[in-house]
Amino acid sequence: MKEVDATKQVEFIAYLQRLLVEGDFVATYKFALLHALADICIEKTHYTRPNAGSNISHETDGVITIDEIVEKFIELYWQHSLPFSATDAEPFLLLQNSGKQSALINNLSAFRSQGIRNLSQLKAHSGWSKLCSETRKTLKEGPLWRLQLLAGNAECFYYPHDKSKKYIQLNPSIAFCFRRFHDLVVSLARSHWTLKVCDFASNQNVIGGQGNLSDFLFGCDRKAITKARPLLLQIQHGNCFYCQQPLKEQGEVDHFIPWARYPSDLGHNFVLAHSKCNNAKRDHLAAEKHKERWFEQNIIKHEKIITSELNNYFVCESPRSEAIATWAYQLAAQNSSPLWLKGKVFKALLV
Repeated sequence: MKEVDATKQVEFIAYLQRLLVEGDFVATYKFALLHALADICIEKTHYTRPNAGSNISHETDGVITIDEIVEKFIELYWQHSLPFSATDAEPFLLLQNSGKQSALINNLSAFRSQGIRNLSQLKAHSGWSKLCSETRKTLKEGPLWRLQLLAGNAECFYYPHDKSKKYIQLNPSIAFCFRRFHDLVVSLARSHWTLKVCDFASNQNVIGGQGNLSDFLFGCDRKAITKARPLLLQIQHGNCFYCQQPLKEQGEVDHFIPWARYPSDLGHNFVLAHSKCNNAKRDHLAAEKHKERWFEQNIIKHEKIITSELNNYFVCESPRSEAIATWAYQLAAQNSSPLWLKGKVFKALLV
């Protein structure tokens, strides 16, 4: 990542603070849009020139298509379309705005009622195109052109408001700042999103004292990720990913790029490790030799079997996992963060 002037980075944080304090948030869609923009800036390894016919003929660095945001929106709200209750009240779909239930939540709930259990099944469903079309309409009528309204005025710090295009073009340095401050943007978006859901009166009977609401909305499902264990045990030949010694116990499924750095369950990001190794690594990035082994194992050799075996449980898009890993190690280099090797041993990142 090419370094951006420190003043611009401070302006980015200040604007984010203003949005969250001064913005008009009557629903959760704007929080989802912030989250989506930050994720997409990382997940796109580079910006490519769109297909002919998309009428984009100028410089496309910083371009995010509206359809990319739509797909990310659906992914972010998928978990929210499950009924919830932390009290004795009957579980129900949490409201995401101050009026009636959001159309997106209703649509996703309807798919679940048809037996759709994961995003890969949803994308393969005959109704996927219509869902995207309806979500696109919601996005364009709501948060896309309202996120940057402060005191009724459009202060377009992130991107210009050009409603004639099928994409937004981020202003100079904005993509860099979304990558540089991804954890800050996502953590603030998620915390304000959770608080907004708690604020809606109709939700309060089932939320109670809030309890595990944030975990429900955004948390890592520790039970679900164990579904990756048999396949990882097979491709790692029964050995711990990190120390390469035989796994005498079941082993723990670890997010190679730690959940704390990128909170999403991605099939190609999982490895199997001794609990001792996993606990020692914690939220640190692993040393470069581990990164090279992860790339060889999960991206080169076993990309297809990971996709076929885990696609029913997790998002399995190897280019996405690769892009996130690249971003994480670039950020570590910028921050001079040490990398975990083993036990209590760390190594400097070679630049």
